Amino acid sequence: MSRHVTVASVSTKPNYCLDTEMDQLLDEAAHYAWQARQMGADILAFPETYPHINSPKKAPEAAKELPTPTTQRMMAEASNLGMYIIWPQYTREGDQVYNSAVLINRDGEISGIYHKVHPTIGEIEDGIVPGTKMPTFETDFGTIGMAICYDLNFRDIMTGLQKSGAEIIFFCSAYRGGLQVRAWALELGCYIVSAIWSDLGQIVDLTGRQLAESYCHSPVIIHDINLNRRLLHMDNNMDKMDEMLEKYGPDLTFYYISPEACYAIGCERAGLDIEQVIDEFGLERRKDYFQRADAVRAAAVAEEIGPRTSRPAHNNG
Repeated sequence: MSRHVTVASVSTKPNYCLDTEMDQLLDEAAHYAWQARQMGADILAFPETYPHINSPKKAPEAAKELPTPTTQRMMAEASNLGMYIIWPQYTREGDQVYNSAVLINRDGEISGIYHKVHPTIGEIEDGIVPGTKMPTFETDFGTIGMAICYDLNFRDIMTGLQKSGAEIIFFCSAYRGGLQVRAWALELGCYIVSAIWSDLGQIVDLTGRQLAESYCHSPVIIHDINLNRRLLHMDNNMDKMDEMLEKYGPDLTFYYISPEACYAIGCERAGLDIEQVIDEFGLERRKDYFQRADAVRAAAVAEEIGPRTSRPAHNNG
């Protein structure tokens, strides 16, 4: 079946910084959420530490226990609009302070929290405690993960989210990520949505193709995506295309990225999961292909090294 969801992000840096101006910041954030929902968004992500971006306070001073006052406001907005909101901020758990992203569900409840696993050196020196887990979260449209800013430079974050089944990764950040975001989307074979402190936030397809990009005059970006798609390698799979088209015709979609020898196959037929199609036609999943290639290589190396190491030493005496 098609599993369409409309994703959105806000990429901007609010001017407000004082506690007395927080109502203005929240009103503006609520307006962005309203705009996104009016355009059909199911989920909207804000940038890293959004209510604290310009705060003169250090993180330990700004952080509060959840639900913080700003979180409560966005919980109300999520409930009123019937949409998911990712609201990044500094949070406190007892004596520990985190750089966090909070997932609020359509009912206005907190349904997930991610703590930045790789704070910068400066953040740690300022009192931010590194997170230790890379959780994924179930929504009514699929499985999502979150990453924050500096995380993008570390493989354990992205591969950890991939292994946990993330279909969309929301990247809430101070810096743009740019080509890194697109490269990770292609390597992991999943969608990535960025929300940053500037323009050029992105929604990126699982092929690494940019679907939407924000600019200073349009901080909210939005795009419909189908999660019933998979990225496959062309090797061992291309000869099945005619057979698949003969049975399913236009209910299957194909998008080719020939330079990388990959293609995305998707399904639009009601009640038909793309995994069923992959199994039905014996298509080889990318991870299985690479694992098989590694195993064949390891066997070849072992066969080459084995006889050499087992030969008796030549005795010249």
